[in-house]
Amino acid sequence: MKFVAVTSCPTGIAHSQMAAENLEQTAQANGHEIDVEVQGAMGQENELSSEAIEAAEAVIIAADTSVNQDRFADMPVVNGPVKEAVNDADGLLERAIEEADGAATATTPSEPGVETDVAASIDGDIEGSSDSVKRGGDPSKGLFARLKRLLS
Repeated sequence: MKFVAVTSCPTGIAHSQMAAENLEQTAQANGHEIDVEVQGAMGQENELSSEAIEAAEAVIIAADTSVNQDRFADMPVVNGPVKEAVNDADGLLERAIEEADGAATATTPSEPGVETDVAASIDGDIEGSSDSVKRGGDPSKGLFARLKRLLS
């Protein structure tokens, strides 16, 4: 699947970067594509193009600040704090997949534009999910490891 994401924290120095990096690594490890925009006190990095937004099946917003969501109108959006993207990117991606699948089944093919009750069609079980939860990415590739190597 193809996703776009926005990470944002008040300072935008470390947590936004770590969240973006973790989302990218987790998506790639699970065979998904993702473009991540980082917002912070220093401005925007890797601003999402309109083409990337159009191609995406869902949007992930991991932010502790206000993020303008106008450009994501009519798209399934998953919101969470930056901490969730740092500690549980798998969970955010799973929620985004559920939202994208729900949006795809929200209209019936025989009657375009007619919405159905998506919540009634989704049960609480996720088939194929495992009890073990992988948290974080490869620590040796993370921001802290890179900074440690740079400063040592």
